[in-house]
Amino acid sequence: MSVRLNETQTIVDRMVNFFVEHEDLRTKSWFLSNAPGPLFMILGAYLYFCLYAGPRYMRDRKPFELKNTLLVYNAVQVLLSWVLFYEGYKGGWGGHYNFKCQPVTYATDPISMRMARAVWLYYIAKITELLDTVFFVLRKKDRQISFLHLYHHTLMPVCAFIGVKYFAGGHGTLLGFINSFIHIIMYAYYLLSAMGPKVQKYLWWKKYITILQIVQFLIIFVHTLQIQFQPNCNFPKSIAALLTFNAGLFTYMFSSFYVANYKKEAKQAAQAKQAAQAAKLAAKQE
Repeated sequence: MSVRLNETQTIVDRMVNFFVEHEDLRTKSWFLSNAPGPLFMILGAYLYFCLYAGPRYMRDRKPFELKNTLLVYNAVQVLLSWVLFYEGYKGGWGGHYNFKCQPVTYATDPISMRMARAVWLYYIAKITELLDTVFFVLRKKDRQISFLHLYHHTLMPVCAFIGVKYFAGGHGTLLGFINSFIHIIMYAYYLLSAMGPKVQKYLWWKKYITILQIVQFLIIFVHTLQIQFQPNCNFPKSIAALLTFNAGLFTYMFSSFYVANYKKEAKQAAQAKQAAQAAKLAAKQE
């Protein structure tokens, strides 16, 4: 019994030491970056509103239109995503970083600090994106608030906080770099959609955003998995494994979403077309 207790304490000590040793002192004093408490309070309030308080408040009310709010919000998100993509490119992935293995450096040179600030800004962006769900609740778009949506929006700020707190640079930042590019396209779509039916009828490419998201997670899956086969790569293999697992899980969930929604729609459209052709043929025979 004593041996097992000692082994457990050793594992816990190693985990504590790991996070203490890897704490990024450069970002410690930055807004919402020192401790997870404020973030968990924000996420708790977010889930409480989206799952309970919001639907209860809206139950006997008409949905809010929020057209101008959505136009401004989505335009800001497009701009923010572009800035993040540009900073990720200039801060490392435009040639300075190694795609095969990029250790975390805690240096204070201009390029390293540029990536660190980009990681922090990405973290803040993930918090602002919680408003996506808030707007769905206020507009009574309950169908949009799926388990995947809530899981994704809740987990991403936590992952981003870990990045800011411990790994504000290095191999793991490729996710934010690619994700920011996809969000430029995604929020541009939402921005155009918020302009009304006259514009919406030309927006045929929504499903391709989901495809891009799936491709994104497949890239991250491979990119982080190969770290395990490089004994000389000085990027934490435990963190790489968590990123690999998360990317694999999101690949599965987004793929399931795609099949459940867009494949079903395609099948229904094909059936409707066949029915229309059959009705037309029957009318000619009469």
